[in-house]
This record gives sequence, C-alpha cells and structure tokens, in this order.
Amino acid sequence: MGFTGIAVGTLMGLSTKLGSNVLQKVPYMRQPWEHVLFMGVGAGLGSYLQNKYHRDLEEVEELRLYLERREDVNKKAKRCDCNLCCDHWSRKDAIHGSLSIRRQTQRVETLDCRMELAYLYTKQRESFGRYCDFRNVDAKVLESIPCTDALENDYVRRRPMVTRLDTTPHMSEHEVNTERLVTKHSSMRHVEGGWPKDVDPAEQSDVQRFRKKAEKDDDYKQAVKSLGPVVDRALKQNNTINIYQDYFAHMGEAATTEQPSAKGLAVFRDPEPVKRTVSQIDWHPESPQKMAACYCILNFQDPKFASARLPANSYIWDVLNPNTPETTLKPASPLVCMRYNPKSVDQLVAGSYNGLISFFDLRKSGAAPAETSIIEHSHHDPVYDVFWISSKTGNQCCSVSTDGWMLWWDIRHLAQPTQKLLLTDKDGLAFGGSSMEYNTEAGPTKYLVGTEQGAVLSVNLRNAKQNNGITMYDLGAGKHHGAVCAIQRNPTHNKFFLTIGDWTARLWCEDLKTPIMSTIYHDSYVTAGCWSPTRAGVFFVTRMDGVVDIWDFFYRQNEVAYSHKVGDVALSSVSVQGNAGSGGKLVAVGDCNGMISLMELSDGLAVSQPNEKAAINGMFERETKREKNLEAKEKELRRKKATMEEGAADDRGGSLKDDKMEELLRTVDANFLGMIKEAEDSENKNMEHKGGDALGGKGDEDN
Repeated sequence: MGFTGIAVGTLMGLSTKLGSNVLQKVPYMRQPWEHVLFMGVGAGLGSYLQNKYHRDLEEVEELRLYLERREDVNKKAKRCDCNLCCDHWSRKDAIHGSLSIRRQTQRVETLDCRMELAYLYTKQRESFGRYCDFRNVDAKVLESIPCTDALENDYVRRRPMVTRLDTTPHMSEHEVNTERLVTKHSSMRHVEGGWPKDVDPAEQSDVQRFRKKAEKDDDYKQAVKSLGPVVDRALKQNNTINIYQDYFAHMGEAATTEQPSAKGLAVFRDPEPVKRTVSQIDWHPESPQKMAACYCILNFQDPKFASARLPANSYIWDVLNPNTPETTLKPASPLVCMRYNPKSVDQLVAGSYNGLISFFDLRKSGAAPAETSIIEHSHHDPVYDVFWISSKTGNQCCSVSTDGWMLWWDIRHLAQPTQKLLLTDKDGLAFGGSSMEYNTEAGPTKYLVGTEQGAVLSVNLRNAKQNNGITMYDLGAGKHHGAVCAIQRNPTHNKFFLTIGDWTARLWCEDLKTPIMSTIYHDSYVTAGCWSPTRAGVFFVTRMDGVVDIWDFFYRQNEVAYSHKVGDVALSSVSVQGNAGSGGKLVAVGDCNGMISLMELSDGLAVSQPNEKAAINGMFERETKREKNLEAKEKELRRKKATMEEGAADDRGGSLKDDKMEELLRTVDANFLGMIKEAEDSENKNMEHKGGDALGGKGDEDN
C-alpha cells in the first residue's frame, strides 16, 4: 500500500491531470489520512523528474539551434581548402555526447580566406565547478604554423631613410588669475544692555522704577547674599595689594639682539583703472587701523591727461580690509596732500592739484567736501603740503605751494586766507615750496619749508620785521641739487630736522646754516622720507627703484641698516603709524601705480633701545659743536685773508697816497692864492670908487 502511494504521488507530480484520474479509478486511495506520507514523497519525486526532463529538453534544443546556425555559416562562408583549416574543422566537428558551452564568435581574416569561426569548448558536466589544479609540466608545442612560400616572394626590404624626431616636451605658458575673495566687516554697537524692551536706559525714572522692582525680588536678595562674601574677599585683596604698582620700572628695557627685518602684511590697490601716484599718506591720530591716502598725477603733461576725465577720488583705508576702502572722498580736483585734525579726528584738510583748499567733515558731509576755497584767493600751483597749526579753536591751517606763497586759513571761512607770505630772499627772489614741517613743540610760530630750488627756509612769524621772518640755510654745498621732497623734525629732539632731496638725506640743526650730517649718495633718486615716531635715530628713505632704506644712527652712520624691496615701481610716499608713546611697527609705502604696501617692522627697528635718546642727542650735539668749530675756523681764515689783502693793498698804494697829497696841497695853495688875489682886486676897486666920489663932491662946492 505504501509503494502504491508513492507511485500515485509520482504520477501526480508528473501530471496533475494524470494523478487525479488515477485517484478516481483507485477507490481505496481516496483516504488521505492513511496514505498522505507516501503520496507526498511520490509527488516530490515526480516534480524532480519533471524539472530535469524539461531542462534536458532545453539544452538539447539549444544545441540543435547552434548546429543549424553552424551549418548556415558554413554554407554562406567560403571555406578554405588549406591543410590548416581542414585540420581545424576536423577537430572541432568531433562533438562528444557531453553538453557544451559556447564562446563569443569573432571574425578571422587571413590572406587566403575570410570566415567566421566559432570555438566550442567541451567539458564533462561532472567537471563544472571544480577547483583548478595547476601543476608544473614540461614545455610542449601547442601549435606550429610554418612559413608560406607564396608570401616570401612578396617580401620587400625597406630602404633606409633618415627620420628626425623631436623628443623635447612641448612647453606652454599658462596664467591663472584666481578670483579675489571679497570680505567685509559687520559689527554692532552695544552701549548698555540687560534692560527689558519697555525700559529706556536713557530715562532716569524708568531705570529707578525697574531697579526698585528688581531689588524687591527674592532671587535678587538671594544672589546678593551669595555674592557678598566673594566681593568682600576681592575688596580686601585690592586694599591689601597695589595691583597698579610696577615692580620692574627701574630695570629698564633689555637691548634686543634681533636682526632688523620687515614683512609685508597687505596691499591696498587704487580702485580706479587709471594708474595714479600715491602722493601722501596720513595715519589716523587715534585709531591705528585707519589711514588716509591721496591719489593724483604729478607729472607735467602726462599722457594720461589726454584721456577722458581723470578720477579725483581719494580714500580712507582700514588696514584690516584691504579690498574695499572704508570712505571715499570726492573733491573737485585730485588731492595732493591731506592731514587729519589732531583735535577733531573726524575732520581733514586737503590741498588740491588746482590750488584749492578743501575741508572734509566725515560726520556731516561724508564724501563731499564741506567747504572749499575760492580759486581767485587760492594757490595758482598744486598745494604740496598742508598742516593744522596751533590755535584755541583748532580751526587754523597753513598751506604751501610752488607758486611761492604760504597761506594761512580758517576752515570756517575759506573764502580767502587770513594771512599771506611770499617766500623770498633778501634780493627779492621767490622760492617755490615743495614741502613743509610744523611742530608745536618746536614753537607755535616756527615753520620749515623745503623748496623746489633745493634750499631750506625757516619762517618765524615773531621776527616778521626782518625779511618777513624768513631765514635761509646754506645755499652752497649744503643745498640739495633738486627739490626738497620731504622735511621733518626729529620727534624726540625738535631742533634737529631731516631733509630728503636728490640722492641723499641730510640732517640739520636750527642754530647752524649748514647740515651737520649727511648720508651717502644712493644709486637711485630718493622721493620721500620720514622719522620713526618711537626711535630717535631711525628714519626711512624711499627710492625710485622700489626700495625702502632704513637708517639706524644708533648702531651705525655710514651705511643702511636694512633695505626692503617693495616692488619694481618707483615709490612716492612713506608714513609710519604711531607716536612717541606707542606704535612704530606699521609702515605704509605708496608707489606711482596707486598701490600702498603695508609692512610690519621687527622689534629691533620699532622698539626704543636703552639710553637711545640720550645717545642720539649726544651724537647730534657733538656733530653740531664740530660744525660750529668748523664754521668759526672758516670765519677766522676769512678774516685773516681779508687783513692780509688790506695790508698788501696799503703797501702797494703808499706812493700813490703821497702823490695825491702833494697834488692836493698844490690845489689848495692855488685856490688860496687865487682867493687872496681876488680879495686884493676887489679892495683896489673899492678904493678907486671912493676916490672918484671924493673928487666929485669938492667940485660941487667950488661951483
């Protein structure tokens, strides 16, 4: 009965219809609970046999289709009768009874035949899936194709030929201009915070009301109790120890051994497309992060003037944002010079290329000038320098130009200057001012003017009765061979000042007419210069070859302490940030292409050294004394020479004096004799006249 169930199940697995017919004809097989196990086994076996049968049919059908396709290919292709091809087809046509797999066909072209070959790889089914077993065997020939005699006659030997090859790699120049990263600063002014929105901190009543309400809060009372001991302890410590006492003030500063150096920090480029010269740079008096720069073209008949309207804008830069200027100044004419007001840092006074004086108030007018002078009462040449002068209101300024005039102004009334002075010498020859220096510590009425003729003038308004207060310095060997580009007093020792001109820099003293010290002649023409505000013996000189020379008289006076190559363009201006108390490390250098380079100096060039001020003062005084001795010696030699010339003249003119005396005596004698003769003649005439009168009276009596 069990075998019967298996057989029936197998038939059911092979064919569902056949299984149902068998179940209908076998009545005792209709009991599923008795024979379910045997029928299940039979059904599984029948299903396996059925699947295997269909799979074999598919493989046989696939093989048949391949053989038919093979026959079609052989019929269409022209089969070659060579031995090689016949052997190939004889081997490949021996198809075994095992199943085969096919490889992709490829087209083979030879000289003799063109056919499409199909490769059959036979393998037993039992070999499928086995691991490869590699062994070391001897070498054997798998295929050997002999040479074809028919092709040997067609072989042609190639003739030798000369071929040139260039194996040098091809080089090309590529330039990439990366996009500039534009940054900006955003800030918020926080005056007093912590107040609710409904409380105005400016209203005293609202503040008092809120404080009373907050003091009644329990949290406030608890916070005061918890913070009370902490504050009490801090107050006791502050009362016990003087936190502001400097315990090392008597030690002084240690001398630095660092080598002088400078590094570039940022570059400020003129936003205008026309390349203009940076004529002057002035740092903000209070903020070390702002500087004002003037841009103009100073070359006479420059080709740039022939283009369209030249830009006249000048800018105020923030050193932390070199990409965009902080403020743009828009005057009527390009600015040549500009100064911050030391008493009101939001005010600037500037001199224009057309001779006008402009006043800017950044709080009110912004970019446009708040006040401008009238052209009829202004300079007739470019204003090369302008200074704020000492006054009670802080509204007075002075300007100088190459037209020979010094003008004093009141920025509240720029219609006309308050005072005028023509820069002339004793003979009335006028000098054009190219630079000016004013320092209240040296005297509120003292001015120094550098001229385009190379001479240096000192103007003292207190001595206006004597040549209008103008004193001229040495016009001989001490005079510059070109215009004085810059003049500035020493920030520590005010009676000594520096002049920059031609190829050298010279140091002067107010008490002498000749320079006391002079640098060597540079290889290139110098254009600007200034003192260091923190070090008494350091000054800067810019040159036309793009180099900044830093002189340090504290260490050596015969050569430059440090030279920094800024660029290949001629430099035009230089300015150092800071004052006598702080700063001195940031140096701004402008060139003729409108670019300002910001440099940071090392501590050796910016920090004052121990006893430097006294040493520099002693050196300057020593040079002054030496120059005075030389001047006194020269005067003595001149006096001796004049005396000797007078003595020689007396010796040569002794005989001439005797002749002149004799001639003079003869002349006196002749004159005396002539006078006596005239007197005698007149007396004789009088006697004759009296005698005639007496005879006439006697005749009348006789009658």
